[in-house]
Amino acid sequence: MDTPTDSKYSEEKLKLRAECLKILLKTYGNINIKEVTPTRAIYECADEWCSKQVTTAGLVAYFKAYYVQNEDKEGD
Repeated sequence: MDTPTDSKYSEEKLKLRAECLKILLKTYGNINIKEVTPTRAIYECADEWCSKQVTTAGLVAYFKAYYVQNEDKEGD
């Protein structure tokens, strides 16, 4: 069971998650291109990133690679 004492909820992880959300929402949150990057994907990415990383370095590239639906791929 997740409790406030879990490392997932440590002060460092909460700060990292807030920074991740800030970056992703600033970069992708205002784009409305056929819901290419829904808000849910931003939050899921931030959660996954924080469970594996300790810095935001590489976050945007990770999001692009795994969460952004590439319109070019649809035509393949």
